[in-house]
Amino acid sequence: MSHNTFGHLFRVTTWGESHGPAIGCVVDGCPPRLPLTEADIQPWLDRRRPGQSKFTTQRQEPDQVRILSGVFEGVTTGTPIALGIENVDQRSRDYSMIAAQYRPGHADLTYDLKYGVRDYRGGGRSSARETAMRVAAGGVARAVLGASVRIRGALVQMGPHKIDRSRWDWAALDENPFFCPDPVMAAEWETYLGAVRKSGSSVGAVIEVVADGVPPGLGAPIYGKLDADLAGALMSINAVKGVEIGDGFAAACLSGEDNADEMRMHDGVVAFGSNHAGGILGGISTGQPIVARFAVKPTSSILTPRASVDRTGREIDVSTKGRHDPCVGIRAVPVGEAMLACVLADHLLRHRAQNPDAPMSARLPRN
Repeated sequence: MSHNTFGHLFRVTTWGESHGPAIGCVVDGCPPRLPLTEADIQPWLDRRRPGQSKFTTQRQEPDQVRILSGVFEGVTTGTPIALGIENVDQRSRDYSMIAAQYRPGHADLTYDLKYGVRDYRGGGRSSARETAMRVAAGGVARAVLGASVRIRGALVQMGPHKIDRSRWDWAALDENPFFCPDPVMAAEWETYLGAVRKSGSSVGAVIEVVADGVPPGLGAPIYGKLDADLAGALMSINAVKGVEIGDGFAAACLSGEDNADEMRMHDGVVAFGSNHAGGILGGISTGQPIVARFAVKPTSSILTPRASVDRTGREIDVSTKGRHDPCVGIRAVPVGEAMLACVLADHLLRHRAQNPDAPMSARLPRN
């Protein structure tokens, strides 16, 4: 299997399967002399960790990360950083019944058609378990970006129920199990998803990720666009079926006058009156907040029987048992944050390599 690596200067390679002994990643291209310990990475993994509420899979994985290389006496050395997490709560027996079956909505069929073999235990390599290592790599990326760049994510829609943006409160994210910035909607989601979970079904979600403090100039025109790389990174997350930057698809309903982010000067720096572009123009960051959203489909593993086939071509009905998220979008929030961090770290290093003297603010260059 190829294509297990993403990034250019900040490169991340993940390895491992859902029910293997461990999962891990190698981060290559991290600059030397950056403070980094396991304690800097673990908090991000704790936010993604399963089994923290009744609304996520009850698989109990502590997800304790170990730094295996690339760090000496608390600082990065500039060599590849290897990170590892042991799998401790596999229940492969839950999947024995579907060893020869293709679950609708899963990658079972496509893996078999492409490779002629698949690990049916929890989806193997196609499992969302792999995203734990993306979150770990995102912890390294945040060290590269520094404290001036703040990356946060929130669940803004669950099923058909959207938040009220007038009630947006970042502090509310830690007060509910959904990473929801709207306290009122969080209470409604609890009732709604509780009923979905009890029925053995699932729902989709929309996640918004925001990066504040991003300097202007990241990205390159044409084939190195920041928004193109970000869209590809978010689209690579399991179960993601759509990505938008800034206003995204809603921009199609706007006029040119409404969509334009007008500019004025303020204290010698370019100031924008709005951010319909999501902080990126012509594939290059403007210095405004980077804003992206991605849609996650409903978890494919449900109790309701669905029509399918098995490896012999026999028509069957498949009902998936085991421990599954009724809304996988909840735990996708820290994964989206991590992918945004990795893309920004990669582009920051690329920007420095090409333009080492470039200004890190929206102050206009002198003629």
